[in-house]
Amino acid sequence: MEKNPPNELIHETSPYLLQHAHNPVRWLPWNEATLERAVREDKPLLISIGYAACHWCHVMEHECFEDPGVAEVMNTLFIPVKVDREERPDVDQIYMDALQIMTGSGGWPLNVAALPDGKPFWGATYLPRDRWLQALEQLGRMYRQDPGRIREYASDLSSALSRINLPGAEPGTGLPGTEQVTEWVASWKPRFDPEYGGMQGAPKFMMPVTLQALMHLDAVRADPEIAAHVRLSLRSMAYGGLFDHLGGGFSRYSVDSRWHVPHFEKMLYDNAQLLSLYARAYAHYGDPLYRETVSRTIRFLVRDLRDPMGGFFASLDADSIDSSGQLEEGAYYCWKKTTLQEVLGVDFPLFASAYNINDFGHWENGNYVLIRTEGEADLARRFGLTENAVREKLASCRERLLTIRDKREPPRLDDKVLTSWNGLLLGGLAEAWRYTGLEEAREAALALGAYLAGTVTREDGSVPHSTRGGDGKGHGFLEDYAALAEGYIALYGATGDPAWMERAQDLCSYALAHFGDEENPVLYFTSALDPALIRRSLETADNVIPASNSIMAKNLYLLGGFFGRSEWKNRSRQMLRAVAPSMERYASQYANWMQLALWMGEPFYEVAVCGPEAGTLSAGLLEKYLPQCLVAPSESESGLPLFKGRFDPGQTRIYICREGSCRRPLEDAAEALKELRSWAE
Repeated sequence: MEKNPPNELIHETSPYLLQHAHNPVRWLPWNEATLERAVREDKPLLISIGYAACHWCHVMEHECFEDPGVAEVMNTLFIPVKVDREERPDVDQIYMDALQIMTGSGGWPLNVAALPDGKPFWGATYLPRDRWLQALEQLGRMYRQDPGRIREYASDLSSALSRINLPGAEPGTGLPGTEQVTEWVASWKPRFDPEYGGMQGAPKFMMPVTLQALMHLDAVRADPEIAAHVRLSLRSMAYGGLFDHLGGGFSRYSVDSRWHVPHFEKMLYDNAQLLSLYARAYAHYGDPLYRETVSRTIRFLVRDLRDPMGGFFASLDADSIDSSGQLEEGAYYCWKKTTLQEVLGVDFPLFASAYNINDFGHWENGNYVLIRTEGEADLARRFGLTENAVREKLASCRERLLTIRDKREPPRLDDKVLTSWNGLLLGGLAEAWRYTGLEEAREAALALGAYLAGTVTREDGSVPHSTRGGDGKGHGFLEDYAALAEGYIALYGATGDPAWMERAQDLCSYALAHFGDEENPVLYFTSALDPALIRRSLETADNVIPASNSIMAKNLYLLGGFFGRSEWKNRSRQMLRAVAPSMERYASQYANWMQLALWMGEPFYEVAVCGPEAGTLSAGLLEKYLPQCLVAPSESESGLPLFKGRFDPGQTRIYICREGSCRRPLEDAAEALKELRSWAE
């Protein structure tokens, strides 16, 4: 089919926007010139927000935006604006909040009608062609016939958007501590899924930040119910169909309650956080499945998402070309039973038993999504094999099938490099190296750290949010500085090189200068250098990605202790206090903040390991899951407050410090470990 002439999106770099560059809709990108044009022509904006891996975004494009009749209505009545939510999360935040106020729900594609100045007055997610046309024509009539009423509603809605953006702490609000966190988690327990882990119901999101908070609380309070839930969740997720058993890596979420059939897009941010989660869980619980899951996820990331220039790409699409040439969700990942039998031959019965090529594993139309329900030991007993033999045979089956799958048309790749998601990945790789010792984690972590420090960071200390083909675009958002600083801190934990902490300190200093103000302890999402939107957002609630403010508050707490900057630790406390009322009302949306509350509510230790053998001696501590500790090795003389006056070239000692006060130095890692774990006894 012949392409339409390109619209203005042809000049953009976002793969998602470029996918719409030949629509008959005369799309414009979000920028000052577009808003000025809307004011000049007195036309409402029709803002459509999505992302490259979004299945329903593609459906709506095909049904509506590729239709010449629909395009004529959109072009005549509106100024159509296309936004990549991953490239402009600031715009997405505002209009998602507006949609949730108007309809009580959200999602993508996110479609909003707004006044020429950007104030919204209508919104919806996916609509089929006829309903979309009906809505557009009705909105067009209303704007022409009763513009005053629409402006009044848009003004009221914009005021509400500003009100919900304010932190709600009253003077004298106390800091939440361990008891409050324990109470909030207790309220979650009735919703734990006792069969498959996670929370009851569907769709089912993995929510790494929630599982990390639960594991942190278990480490502090030794709660058997929490430990059982976390372990069940991790095993079920790694066994489930949303884990790619052939190529590695996780899809975004499961559409059912048993983690079987995923929404097939693979996002960098999910896999980055899951590396950290499974690596920490391996250190805490010792299940070898977790280490294997980390290894296979890294394999996917390096194989399928690594940019030759050094960073990692954003995502793989949910849709791919099926055997008949049609674009179908999950086509790349599903299997027919006959194909499996042909490829695997005599090994098919074992594979079929392991991955449920039966009614349990069937999805639809004769397609199977691979899912496990038992380990190698059970299979070994059933087939009269050793566990090693089972493991080797299944690995051979997976490699043969992967070779076949590699010949299929792969899902579309969103090849932009997002600084914040790469910061999350740096932290995931560093913790994978620290807790599992995997060589592939070490290599990937060091390479990514060098790329982010040497290529992404600009001379003035700023970072872009999005890079494609080596070209960075615009000012970064708070999430970029927060996640990248967190990644550098994690890389220090794996290497012991204080240069990574210094880089994290530089990023946080820049963020405080450009994203904060004197009246509010929490930080704005957008820089003071950015053009003003209808609201300067404050992101405090944790979601599938932790809030930029919760990440930054934790960074300030750790860096404040490391560098002796009491004002940063105090800022962290003020930030936690500011969100305390929201935590009380909506605890499940503040899991990352809960970990900060545990740091402040329980003894937190800076552990300085000083001396020529600091690297060797600290290794025995760094490989353990110690969520209430910052282990800081130094093999040379240092002027940093944590190390000053403690270096002895003839002896390596461990100093366990809390709020600037240190216990007697120790020379044995096992003895230090015993003291550090005493809070859970």
